[in-house]
Amino acid sequence: MIEYKKITLNDKEWMTQKLKEDNRQGCEFTFANNYIWRSIYRVEAAEMHGCCVIKFDAVGDDCYAFPFGCGDKQKVIEQLIVDAKEHGKKLRLDSILAEDKALLEEWFPGQFEICGERDGFDYIYTVEKLTNLSGKKLHGKRNHIARFKDNHDWVYEPMTSENKTECLQMNRKWCNRQECKWNQDMEDEFCAVQEAVEHFEELGLVGGILRAEGEIVAFTIGEPLNSDTFVVHIEKAFPEIQGAYPMINQQFVMHECQGFTYVNREEDTGAEGLRKAKLSYYPDILLEKYSAEYMG
Repeated sequence: MIEYKKITLNDKEWMTQKLKEDNRQGCEFTFANNYIWRSIYRVEAAEMHGCCVIKFDAVGDDCYAFPFGCGDKQKVIEQLIVDAKEHGKKLRLDSILAEDKALLEEWFPGQFEICGERDGFDYIYTVEKLTNLSGKKLHGKRNHIARFKDNHDWVYEPMTSENKTECLQMNRKWCNRQECKWNQDMEDEFCAVQEAVEHFEELGLVGGILRAEGEIVAFTIGEPLNSDTFVVHIEKAFPEIQGAYPMINQQFVMHECQGFTYVNREEDTGAEGLRKAKLSYYPDILLEKYSAEYMG
């Protein structure tokens, strides 16, 4: 029997250490990301054979992220297979990167059905691209930013314990303005954003705020993902304000991400509008991910 437990802030140190041992590129592999979504996806963790395993609810059934850390991943998966059988289930792994897929095929040939998960592919851009927005393809982004600067008395500032309460208020205003098309996904996101802002300091997150005429009109939150990549978990802007989204995107990268090579802006979850927005920045890497189900 594998003993999983709900993650708390007390798990940050050991889980972060295991994450650092792997230096992974996928956006799911940060403690903060799992923490802020822990209630929505019933996130739990266990330590096995020198690795960390995260279990979560995937549409009503248990699913497991590929184990991370410098321990014996093959033994971990073997144990997960046995545990699933004992519970009358088939093991399902998610958040599998290309290198993980290769290991599964080597360790368990023909025993896993592995499928690409396009909705979960991460959009990764160079810091240089998001900073300078050079070239014809990004001309529209530069125009929107220019209009924002022309139309507003604006300022960018880092998120702090002093101004984060205003971000919570802005998040509520954003949600109120979306009331006519409110759904469960938006409710879940609202809760995750609240968690991220409320526990901003404890989670070691980095945030940026965009003000126009003194009022917060956009904010974003992220953290270092690995040695060369920063990941953006949250980005909020009032959509009716022209240029607010591209402006906070650029300003945040300019001020907080210059020590990195890449920015991971996470997946699109299959949302058509989100996919169009992320593709409009022409990702330098579209990080493929897979899911796998044990068929033995």
